[in-house]
Amino acid sequence: MNQPFATQVEIPKDSSLLRQNAFINGEWVKAKSGNTYSVLDPATSNEIGKVPEMNAEDTKEAIKAAKESFDNWASQTAKHRHDLLQKWYSLILDNQQDLAIILTLENGKPLNEALGEVKYGATFIEWFAEEARRTYGDVIPSPMKNSKFIVQKQPVGVVGIITPWNFPNAMITRKLGAALAAGCTVVVKPSDCTPFSALALAELAIRAGFPKGVINVVTTEQCTKEVGLELTTNPDVKKISFTGSTMVGKLLMQQSSSTLKKLSMELGGNAPFIVFDDANVEAAFRASGQTCICPNRVYVQSAIYAEFASRLADRVSGFKVGNGFDPQTTHGPLINEKAIDKVTRHIEDAIAKGAEILVGGVRRSGNFFDPTVLTGMSTDMIITSEETFGPVAPLYKFDRDEEVIKLANNSNVGLAGYFYSRDVGRCWQVADALEVGMVGVNAGMVSNCEAPFGGVKESGFGRSKYGIDEFLNLKYIHFGSL
Repeated sequence: MNQPFATQVEIPKDSSLLRQNAFINGEWVKAKSGNTYSVLDPATSNEIGKVPEMNAEDTKEAIKAAKESFDNWASQTAKHRHDLLQKWYSLILDNQQDLAIILTLENGKPLNEALGEVKYGATFIEWFAEEARRTYGDVIPSPMKNSKFIVQKQPVGVVGIITPWNFPNAMITRKLGAALAAGCTVVVKPSDCTPFSALALAELAIRAGFPKGVINVVTTEQCTKEVGLELTTNPDVKKISFTGSTMVGKLLMQQSSSTLKKLSMELGGNAPFIVFDDANVEAAFRASGQTCICPNRVYVQSAIYAEFASRLADRVSGFKVGNGFDPQTTHGPLINEKAIDKVTRHIEDAIAKGAEILVGGVRRSGNFFDPTVLTGMSTDMIITSEETFGPVAPLYKFDRDEEVIKLANNSNVGLAGYFYSRDVGRCWQVADALEVGMVGVNAGMVSNCEAPFGGVKESGFGRSKYGIDEFLNLKYIHFGSL
């Protein structure tokens, strides 16, 4: 495994995109307390900058600004909202390199991967710009001659958006695009680890012409729970859209029940990746290698288990761990020490229960960890039931289709599942049987703006393609005495 090495850190050409204040009511503001916290580059542990340490009082100001701007924004035509979103989309593409640099600085992922995320994130703004003009209602045939039944769609109101660190650009755009297209105003609370991507998007939204108060961004580290509680209990917030762990999602749901808010939850996953013995092993092997941190459990049929494990280990041994700004880097750092500890705990538990390391398993300096392939996995290992969120591919052996479907579904979450097979009948049967919200059949990547993104069971609810409806209320109008 190649050793990580220091690389010259890049900075955005447009320095005004690297904002170090929060964004409330069209202004770049500090916390009322004056407190700040440092955001660190996970590759170097150097400070990128400081942002405001905001609390409930600051969040109330952001909610107030969103509420006061709501009526005007909601009353705009869908065409007007479409046009602003399209301008924003164009600006994101015009500034994609700088946005990718900011993303790599705070998240650590390789620059090419960050650039891919920025482009992918922009597609949601474009998609929902178009969806803004398609929020059709209905005319329901009335059983009475002198009546008309109309159903129309109206924006929910102020939306609280809470996002994680792993996709700091695309998680924001997927939610913001739908909310703004629907006519909602928003208060965004990005991850404390990755606030700069959200703030850069807010800067571009200003340039696109969004009115003040429509988009607000609150930053916090120590006061995260306090800010979350304000968003979920403030009666002026009508909806919460959250991506994160199932545990935190349950807490936010509980808090939101006091005001019966509308909710969209994209929660934890534990994705199975199944390789059947009739699969195109090379294709499955490539997909597994490219997305080795996405599937949590890799099931390989006995007849090809040894071959697949060997070839995957060979490929992974060629990966290069390093700074995201090094063009040869394939895998950047984990986000922080907590993430390193979880990966280490999962690997140590697996080894203690009989697993073997084919490649990797070594922590480098700082937040770097070598991509790891484990064999000899069993269902009593922690990694089987917990999402690792790290560069570990644990390989499980299976014999029969019924057996692997049962293993794959033996989870309280169901976000995504993947499998490879050349048998069309098997493909349909397994796709139907997997208890997940998204299935990749001979495909290792399933997320795109055109398709619904979301899970079942404790992976949450709400879908992105149909997500604009998640930000709209239905109103039934009965015209009588006509």
